[in-house]
Amino acid sequence: MVSGFGGAGTPKRLIAGVERTDAKDLTVIINSLRHLDSAAPRLFGDARVARAVCSAARGRGRTPAPYEAQWANGCLEIEVVPQGTFAERIRAGGAGVAAFFTPTGAGTVLTAGKETREFDGTPHVLEHALRADFAILAADVADEHGNIAFRGTQANFGPAMASAARTAIVEVNRISPTPLDPHRIDLAGIFVQRVWPA
Repeated sequence: MVSGFGGAGTPKRLIAGVERTDAKDLTVIINSLRHLDSAAPRLFGDARVARAVCSAARGRGRTPAPYEAQWANGCLEIEVVPQGTFAERIRAGGAGVAAFFTPTGAGTVLTAGKETREFDGTPHVLEHALRADFAILAADVADEHGNIAFRGTQANFGPAMASAARTAIVEVNRISPTPLDPHRIDLAGIFVQRVWPA
């Protein structure tokens, strides 16, 4: 899982670190594939991502992005989900909820083949929770206990992703020499396994 929305809270240095490894056959859960491609172009350039779950898969410009070309050629599986459903699937994964029904997307091509049920006369689609081995996030500051403070919209999917992953790694601007004020903690250190000062 990779946090970020419109570039805010995107752990660009950690993404570049993944690119420098020999990791392949990756499943990536990220809001927008474009941000992953811009931070680590070799992940798609070397066809190291096998599957992606996202709410935006559109590249920039008229020339298809490498991931768009790989998807068109059948080399990359992309599951596009509405953004609210994307966020709730991650939150459910962190809360231990296996699946849930939502009316969002019911009857559209995005939910084709998924189980549907009717509740109060409205069709709902079954969505499964998302979990990951790793979540990489970007934040403003951490303390020595791993407590995290985000700056503004930097938080976006980060707290939910940290709870839905076995290992959460947070790229921070700085590490505070003193414990963070409890009112300023956005993500408790119990959900954070690694902190990396960028």
